[in-house]
Amino acid sequence: MTTAAQGIRIRHRGREPQVHPSACVAPTATLVGDVRVGPRARVMYGAVLDAEGSRVEIGEAASICENAVLRASAVAGDQPVVVGDHTFVGPHATLLGCRVGRCVYVATAATVLQEARLGDGSVVAVGALVHARTVLPDEFFVPPHTVALHTPVRLLAAGDPGLAEAVARVGFAQVAFGVDAGGTDRISRYERVAEVRAAEFAAHADDEVLEPGP
Repeated sequence: MTTAAQGIRIRHRGREPQVHPSACVAPTATLVGDVRVGPRARVMYGAVLDAEGSRVEIGEAASICENAVLRASAVAGDQPVVVGDHTFVGPHATLLGCRVGRCVYVATAATVLQEARLGDGSVVAVGALVHARTVLPDEFFVPPHTVALHTPVRLLAAGDPGLAEAVARVGFAQVAFGVDAGGTDRISRYERVAEVRAAEFAAHADDEVLEPGP
């Protein structure tokens, strides 16, 4: 890569990515819509940064590794993805509509959901999940393959008998899609979720792939 590399840049909803001249974006990384890559940031091969109707911001000297997915949204309110300075986002990690502080480490295959906030210096270890609306304090550690949820934070293992009830209390369908899950069965709820997502993604029909920068 050279400093001129800007990946695959796509104009979406009339907005196009902005890459600082000192940043490096791999040729196969994809930047969609209002994506802002800061000074000396690194976006590696296969990463997808998709602003949808909101924005994605990458701070100074932050690294977004191979095949990570950062997706903002505006379907249930403005939910940008904001990544602070000197933060590392590992391979195959997923950040959805969340805010990540500075000097944070998000490890391989970790997931952070809508409206979560990761405090400065916090760590989300391999395969861990930070659920919607969860706030991690500064320098908080989420162990591998665990679920962090609620505020104050509660940590649960995948096989914990209380996990299903704890996740239900989050109200994920409302947070992520604006869908009221009350009084509906699972099939009806996810039919509505799919309709919301299909309508959001329909805006990509007008996307325009931009010519490479100088």
